[in-house]
Amino acid sequence: MDGADSLIETSVQAGVDVCFANPGTTEMHLVAALDRSTRMRAVLGLFEGVCTGAADGYGRMTGRPAATLLHLGPGFANGIANLHNARRAQTPVVNWVGDQATWHLAADAPLTSDIESLARPVGWVRSNTGAETLARDGADTIAASLDAPGRVATLIIPADAAWEAAAGPARPKKPIEPRRVDDAAVAAAAETLALEGACLFLGGVAALSESGVRAAHRIATGTGCRVLSETFSSRNEFGPELPVAPPLPYFPEQGRETLGDASRVVLAGAREPVSFFGYAGQPSAILRDDQPISTLAGAEDNVVGALEALADRVGAEGPIAPRPQAEPATGPLTVGSLGQTLAALIPENAIVVNEAATTGLAFNVFAPSAARHTSLGLTGGAIGQGLPCAVGAAIACPDRPVTAFQADGSGLYTMQALWTMARESLDVVVVICANRAYRILQAELARAGVAEPGPKAMGLTDLSNPPIDWVSAAKAFGVPGTSVNDTDAFAAAYRRALAEPGPQLIEAVL
Repeated sequence: MDGADSLIETSVQAGVDVCFANPGTTEMHLVAALDRSTRMRAVLGLFEGVCTGAADGYGRMTGRPAATLLHLGPGFANGIANLHNARRAQTPVVNWVGDQATWHLAADAPLTSDIESLARPVGWVRSNTGAETLARDGADTIAASLDAPGRVATLIIPADAAWEAAAGPARPKKPIEPRRVDDAAVAAAAETLALEGACLFLGGVAALSESGVRAAHRIATGTGCRVLSETFSSRNEFGPELPVAPPLPYFPEQGRETLGDASRVVLAGAREPVSFFGYAGQPSAILRDDQPISTLAGAEDNVVGALEALADRVGAEGPIAPRPQAEPATGPLTVGSLGQTLAALIPENAIVVNEAATTGLAFNVFAPSAARHTSLGLTGGAIGQGLPCAVGAAIACPDRPVTAFQADGSGLYTMQALWTMARESLDVVVVICANRAYRILQAELARAGVAEPGPKAMGLTDLSNPPIDWVSAAKAFGVPGTSVNDTDAFAAAYRRALAEPGPQLIEAVL
């Protein structure tokens, strides 16, 4: 058994059985080990950002890490944007990054780089030094990815460590479990939330699960507090029978208005809310200095356990406000009519990966009235996450229909994911919101005081010259597609796409 075999066997024994790969020369012995393994699925991505985004989607849906196989520092760098999103989503992800053979590093060959410096900002990192320790380092990397609440963990693997002889696999290592929130913190939160005007602010991995939102609803019923959530959540469960924790609005002025009357805020798995960007004359904080903030549970705590303990102390059962099922809209496609119609047609038990940007904000209004589904959001703001994340979600949950609700500008960053959908025959319906612009940047230009952008400024936010032919692009990657420009046509196309096996693409021209 060589080092590569010992790593793959260790990983399978630890529950890692999918690898999203874009390998190169230094990873060939790892590729051979994947070929010999009967228990590790290997999925090719045509770009490293597809691999890392798919691992994010897989980890969000399973709670277990998938592996990525990346080629040296440049390959890892190509995947960093979606690792940033995974870090913000607290997703367990394991990266295997091939490096030059140990004795070849000093030659400073063209692809040699400082991989550790690239990997450290997005999570845990270790550099292996030889085949005899590769299996043990692999077990440590998997455990590190699963340390509560979940994180990106990277193992750098010299080529000679993969091809030299190894003793065998290592035993899986137990990760760090979520910490129990002590009774004093629960009691303090109970007192705070009973005060008039208090707000419970949810975020992170677990707080927006079914158990989390049900406990939060009991707390709100018993105390009268308001419940809100982070603007973009890692994973959110929606359904007519589930309570809703409305997200904090994206723009800071709206966020400050939403929280302006909160007498105090209690965080449960969430970070303190701040503005996404700094604007001239505005503070970074959403909350004022005179609005007290306290924490019931941090990201590394058992957030659901804390919410349930708090609900048992102060909560009460209360009815959930009735929400009628969303109905399809009619007429031309607009941001609102598209969001409403999609919400009306989402099938039961679906997964919706929402990277529709400005159009997605409208969909969020209707999502609580859609059929029961799981929503995955753009936690880190690095665009190009949606299509790869849908790949990972579909592989994680092959029995659940997946819809990628995707802005056209963001989708262009990682459209190679369409090819992986086709190759793996994944049941993903891709809905492209084709407004043919970076619409959010046009809004930000206006916020920056540019009332009448000139031709260069408009050119840097416009995607209409020439227009991108998404149907032809999808066909080139092996995905059937159609283009629609009214809600009736969209509804018909979406129903057809759901009924067909394998991936389908719908360009919704806005």
